[in-house]
Amino acid sequence: MIHILFICRGNICRSPMAEFLMRDMIRRHGLEGQIRVASAATSREELGHGVYPPVGRLLSEKGISCEGKTAVQVRPADYEAFDYIVCMDRYNLDSIARIIPKDPAKKICLLTSFTGSGTDVEDPWYTDDFVSTYNQIKEGCAAMLLEVRRRHGL
Repeated sequence: MIHILFICRGNICRSPMAEFLMRDMIRRHGLEGQIRVASAATSREELGHGVYPPVGRLLSEKGISCEGKTAVQVRPADYEAFDYIVCMDRYNLDSIARIIPKDPAKKICLLTSFTGSGTDVEDPWYTDDFVSTYNQIKEGCAAMLLEVRRRHGL
């Protein structure tokens, strides 16, 4: 089983969007029993809160449910539990380094590194552009899934 953890600041916008988009892609490719996906926050600000309503609505419009998701914080033990720890931006790469200070297996990366752009996924909490963020995350997840399948022979 391959384990993927998506990371953003609050775990209410970008990382749950990536989690549920990737779950949908995994389901459509028939890989449910082979890849497990979760998401978490680097901060404690939103712990216990549900997915930000505009994100939930957008995912629902795409036929993807995020019902029941509440924000959790990444923990040092997650390094051993996950094969990929995928951050939405450089801010969270810096933040996760305080929680997981060493990455000898090179598990921690940016989502957009899979597309070759290496840019930050914009935070719709600040930009109010949920569709652009969705498109950027969808592109990153699709590229990541291709790479994961290639690396692991799926």
